[in-house]
Amino acid sequence: MKHQDDAIPFSYLVKVGHISANPVEVRLEADEKERKALAESWNILSVDELRAELHVNRWKKDGIRVKGRVHARIVQACVVTLEPVISDIDEPFEQIFVPENSKLARRPANDAGEMVLDPDGPDLPEPFTGDSIDAGAVVTEFAAMAIDPYPRKPGIEFNGHIEDDGQNDKKPSPFAALKDWKKD
Repeated sequence: MKHQDDAIPFSYLVKVGHISANPVEVRLEADEKERKALAESWNILSVDELRAELHVNRWKKDGIRVKGRVHARIVQACVVTLEPVISDIDEPFEQIFVPENSKLARRPANDAGEMVLDPDGPDLPEPFTGDSIDAGAVVTEFAAMAIDPYPRKPGIEFNGHIEDDGQNDKKPSPFAALKDWKKD
């Protein structure tokens, strides 16, 4: 297991050949440079903390399972006031990787050749190339999915904003403006 280059904000490569059926525990924590790059990537004010506890082990014959929990503290701008909003992320996750040439990497299809996906079922395994997978990228992906897209400071409301109640769905008649018009 080793770090990758600086092209990816938070990266931690795991050599597939070094993983056995017994889970290997990995603890990751982003340093200041990585947190700053993640904040820019996620378009938020700052990432104050990002860490993860992982269990990496073999899955079936040639796959790898990365299971764990990501913890983060981020600062975003409130969508109403633009003041800083601190959010804590605590997300469990699981991702399975298989070599790209594996039978398990094929997407299931029906007789018509259409891809069949169960939205409530487990995620499909992710294919990987080479001899390693990036556990840091997995942590980053699951942390990013947990970010609130519309952060709001507690107690702040949209003042003067009237929600559409759906009662005015009909378009006005083009002749409505003529109803009060009188012919001389």
